[in-house]
Amino acid sequence: MPAGTGVGTVMTTLNKILAIGGVILLLGGLALGFRSVSADATSCGSVFQPARGITPMACDNRLNNSATLVTVLMVIGGLAVAGAITLKVVRDRVDAV
Repeated sequence: MPAGTGVGTVMTTLNKILAIGGVILLLGGLALGFRSVSADATSCGSVFQPARGITPMACDNRLNNSATLVTVLMVIGGLAVAGAITLKVVRDRVDAV
């Protein structure tokens, strides 16, 4: 079989896509966590560092929505990276047999 064809190439490509996509999602979630949100011209701070003192109740919903988005992105990114690692381990064990 010529080099660069077959199931091994497909698995390697899938592994790279999962790993790169997972890292991008993790970094994107992290970046969104530090992004400042505002409500009614009042700075609410960010998910990782809310504004100090008493903030308007409008900030609660904005911060909760941002926190949900950050959590979803980071969980999906973590699952993609874990899937890539699992795929790599399984592929290496099958190749070793």
